Amino acid sequence: MRLPFRTALSAVGRRGSRGLRVTSAAAVALVSAALLTAIPPARVVPSGPVPDTARHRLAELVTADGFPAALAAVRGRDGRTGQLTAGVQDLRRGTPVPADGQVRAGSNTKTFTAVVVLQLAGEGRVRLDAPVEDYLPRPVRGRGIDGRRVTVRQVLQHTSGLPDYVDELDDYFTIRNRSYTPKDLLALALARPARFAPGTRWEYSNTNYLLAGLLIEHVTGRSATDEITRRVVDRAGLRHTYFPAPGERTIRGAHPRGYHASKAGTPLRDLTDFDPSYAWTAGQLVTTPSDLNRFFTALLGGRLLGPGLLHQMRATVPAPGTWPGARYGLGLVSTPLSCGGLAWGHGGDIPGYETRGGVTADGRAVTVAVTAMPTVLPAADRAAAHVLAFADRALCPARGARSG
Repeated sequence: MRLPFRTALSAVGRRGSRGLRVTSAAAVALVSAALLTAIPPARVVPSGPVPDTARHRLAELVTADGFPAALAAVRGRDGRTGQLTAGVQDLRRGTPVPADGQVRAGSNTKTFTAVVVLQLAGEGRVRLDAPVEDYLPRPVRGRGIDGRRVTVRQVLQHTSGLPDYVDELDDYFTIRNRSYTPKDLLALALARPARFAPGTRWEYSNTNYLLAGLLIEHVTGRSATDEITRRVVDRAGLRHTYFPAPGERTIRGAHPRGYHASKAGTPLRDLTDFDPSYAWTAGQLVTTPSDLNRFFTALLGGRLLGPGLLHQMRATVPAPGTWPGARYGLGLVSTPLSCGGLAWGHGGDIPGYETRGGVTADGRAVTVAVTAMPTVLPAADRAAAHVLAFADRALCPARGARSG
């Protein structure tokens, strides 16, 4: 959740896709050998509407980069979807990865939250260039922080200058059973000074989407998670996407286990089950790769926002410190593709999982999930780049094909 970017193979496709299995012993090097059963060497079998380069890159995320598992959904222009998995669901048992399994979505949640705020703007209940404090239940004040000088648009675009409350959290293994309220999290943020004057630069902060969730609750009088579910999840037909209930630590459906380490190079430990309340409307959703494809396709296709609001959502600013060419809109990221044009999406990092992907104007879509954040792997930058490269290759099956 904290950063949106950076830095066995059972593929069950729809409409006649065939299966593929990739398993690997490479992940074992990152985990105490006593925890593991033997895992067969990698092999790749053809599958569905997925380019060969993308299939090979998915396998390499396990065999070369050391992610315990990778899973992806790739949608072609014709709407056919291929499902791919690599690695193992559980490092203790060596079980196969469930195709299109549920994962923690991390910061992809921000796009869902932004959509609801923009819907409220379309209903005339919120003005994007009004002070965010106009729509909050209490003042937002701190060292250099004044909610009367921060606009709703700046909150959604990460140009507010608000400090990130996540920087005040303890180690994730320490807080895995701790519940937080939005009030708790806001207090953590306001204990830190402002990062810069509102509107003067871009810097990613989860506090922005904490305020966006509080805005939704104050304006609608309903739970933010209920509003996002009603207005976005249900409307887009996402059958495997949900906000965990208060105190819910497990993932409900079939899923790969998620792994984390306190620092790079130390053994990976299972962190699948934990209380995700610290993420709330900034990163708490659970979903599947196919549901994320379906959501971003619905959003960019105009099914969740009207043309004017979608245009504002796609008005971007440079997002330094992410990757070359990435730009940030109102909860939406554009990424240049190697074959030309842009992919639109977001991405998410939360302990145990990272997701990347995007959709194009001609209907292609990809989401890839890995079962550890790259930052905990020994070659973190390389691993993060390879996740992005998989998404690019899946969206660019032929060099020179233009998209956008």
